[in-house]
Amino acid sequence: MPIIKSAIKRMKQTAKRRERNVGIKRDIKGAVKAFMATPSSEALSAAQSEIDTAVKKKLIKKATASRRKASLVKVAKAAGVKPAAKKTAAKKPAAKPVAAKKPVAKAAPAKKPAAKSATKPAAKKTAAKKPKA
Repeated sequence: MPIIKSAIKRMKQTAKRRERNVGIKRDIKGAVKAFMATPSSEALSAAQSEIDTAVKKKLIKKATASRRKASLVKVAKAAGVKPAAKKTAAKKPAAKPVAAKKPVAKAAPAKKPAAKSATKPAAKKTAAKKPKA
């Protein structure tokens, strides 16, 4: 058991992270097993979603996720599963054309401040501390 305060905190954080990571990996395995048992577009989508979540949380690398998803798609094609249709939002009505606006006049250029020494007095320098004898 750690004795130092920071080591105790680090141990608690590690335990929390491990718990979360193990849970996410378990979700991936469960979704993939469910897809392999009964290949369907919903199961494929769920498995890919779990893999994407793991990538987002930096639990697995992008390339690893890509490889796993590709193997799932390969199995889906062999089983004759059609990919789920992508959900698209309903089309919004076209916006009315905006009336032409009057051109805005350019603002006057900002005045440049005078020389630095004229506006602000020089800062006082502090004396160096003498070492104690």
